[in-house]
Amino acid sequence: MQPLIQANGQPRLGVFDVPPAQVNYRDYDLRSPMGRRLGALARWRRFHQFQYFGLISDQLIGGCALANLSLLGVGFVYLFQPATGRLLERRFKLPLGLGCEFSQNPQQGVCQLRWRGNLLRLENQAVGAEKHLRVELDDGTQIDASFSEAQPPFQPMCIATPIANNGWAYAQKVAGVTCSGQVRSALGNFDLQALQAFAHHDWTAGFLRPQTCWNWACLSGAVGGRRLGLNLSCGVNETSFSENCLWLDGRLYPVSGVHFQFDRRQPLQPWQIRSQDGQVELRFEPAGMHHERVNALIVASDFRQLFGRFHGVLRPAGETVVPLQGQWGFVEDQYVKW
Repeated sequence: MQPLIQANGQPRLGVFDVPPAQVNYRDYDLRSPMGRRLGALARWRRFHQFQYFGLISDQLIGGCALANLSLLGVGFVYLFQPATGRLLERRFKLPLGLGCEFSQNPQQGVCQLRWRGNLLRLENQAVGAEKHLRVELDDGTQIDASFSEAQPPFQPMCIATPIANNGWAYAQKVAGVTCSGQVRSALGNFDLQALQAFAHHDWTAGFLRPQTCWNWACLSGAVGGRRLGLNLSCGVNETSFSENCLWLDGRLYPVSGVHFQFDRRQPLQPWQIRSQDGQVELRFEPAGMHHERVNALIVASDFRQLFGRFHGVLRPAGETVVPLQGQWGFVEDQYVKW
């Protein structure tokens, strides 16, 4: 494994079979749009990073994210119980990321937020290709969840794309893996393995556009006795290369560009998602939403992550059609200025 930034100060770009050893952004030769070399302060200000761990089962759905926006550290966690419609949420915003820690190694390291007795911790371990989520909140909520990409074998999506004329993004994504662990909350106590829960994971970092937006869709579960994962995005990571893909039993199948059709003013109405190559034809019916809004002048974000059910078909190349009949998953609508 090699670091992402090469000796000439430029990133390696493309879709990788092996993740980089380090996203060594401090070695990047950052320039202004007109070619003027920028220093360490500009690299710190422009570099952003986030990591996300999601849980899916018929009985419990959850998500936890951490983001380093240079001027602001952001974290959230939520749990949703489909049977009752109950939603538990907590949000954290820490100026200058005080109380936050972010590793630049997507395979080995810790990203975490600590604030007044609350802990959100995402730990990645190279041994066994394991991902761990640990949440401890002052209201008694606890989450301890993990999965492995090694047993059974799984092929992650690892991609680096150019952005504008002076930026890039690296993303490493996983969906369609079984998950184990425990959840204790006001919704009850849950054994994730007993729930037959699945997980998905996103590690993204880079020099993105100062103002950007994207849509995203993801699901993890079992269909017809096979492990299924889906990762679709529009707006980021599609310059020259695309992160769009699906997984069957850990094998990755690339997908072309996708179109998200929905009403931004009424996001809880159904969404339509289709790919240009015909592999994806889905209808998403939201059941609930986690909404984050930050407006701090220099930094702003309007983030909606919706959880609900997918209906439709997937047509992976060389495989039989995979019908979706109410599989739980996520979609996202995000605007950000950073």
